[in-house]
Amino acid sequence: MSTIVLNSMLALLTAFGAAALLGPLVIPILHRMKFGQQVRDDGPKTHLKKQNTPTMGGVMILVAVLLATLIFSHKSYSLTVWALLMTVLFGLVGFLDDFIKIIKKRSLGLRAWQKIAAQFLLSLGFAIALYFHPAVGPTIWFDRLDLGVFYIPFAMFVIIAVVNSVNLIDGVDGLSSSVTSVYSLATGVMLVLYVLTFNGEALGPEAAVAASDALDGLSGLSVFAFATAGACMGFLVHNTYPAKVFMGDLGAFTLGGAVAAMALLSRTSLLLPLMGVLYVATSVSVILQVGSYKLRHKRIFRMAPLHHHFELGGTPETKIVSMYTVVTAIASACALIIFWLCK
Repeated sequence: MSTIVLNSMLALLTAFGAAALLGPLVIPILHRMKFGQQVRDDGPKTHLKKQNTPTMGGVMILVAVLLATLIFSHKSYSLTVWALLMTVLFGLVGFLDDFIKIIKKRSLGLRAWQKIAAQFLLSLGFAIALYFHPAVGPTIWFDRLDLGVFYIPFAMFVIIAVVNSVNLIDGVDGLSSSVTSVYSLATGVMLVLYVLTFNGEALGPEAAVAASDALDGLSGLSVFAFATAGACMGFLVHNTYPAKVFMGDLGAFTLGGAVAAMALLSRTSLLLPLMGVLYVATSVSVILQVGSYKLRHKRIFRMAPLHHHFELGGTPETKIVSMYTVVTAIASACALIIFWLCK
């Protein structure tokens, strides 16, 4: 079982190295192709100087995650294949959004209905697939809660909510990568602890075989989680303030798909609101802002999402990233304690 630790660490280091080393190759290409960020006029005025900074750098994250996961999963693909599919397909939606923005030279890519339709169809397909998956099924919290057929709308909600929340939090240099790296590390540690401490001695022969297959799947998923963390860290080499490259919607949707996959495939989605507390806060801030303005014609925040509220209040981008990272780390540590007490 100790191989799970080695493979996970190697996946993290490989993904970090791949994302970091791809920067000097990818960023000049994005410059030459004039794949520059289109900054919204209604955003923070300090962001106007970021106009035409290379975007679509999320391709570095995607390649790094794929490379490290495929190398170190060691054929434990029963869960990782679905994690990679979710990551790649949502990344493709983000790519289309970015590509349209660049070609049309505007801040709007896919229309709202097109994004909603793509997310709905993908989330429906993945929810049904996981419902019938022998190692996942309609269960959460490590098979303790069986939602039955209601798992399908539950999984769809988790996927759509997470993908959009990760996309919304990507508004400050290094923010999305920092928060997601901590979330992914915590998930990876949780999976490693579960596999290493699983006691199958009391199981019968058939149950023991099934449990062994499930543990293999979770081992592969831990590799994916550590690879995602490593890719985010490697991308931060080029994305910390002042960013040399942005991940774009390609990167944000890629990470959104990865986070949703980790939560559902590990059957720890009940811990997601705690571990991803700032994903939740980001989305809630937008909902409250829009709702308040439509109903009362008054804003609650200086600007939504929440990180822009802090920005307009004078908090530097670097401090926002540090604050979000620390809060996510504390929340993830609390989630790990809860997991250990309840496992």
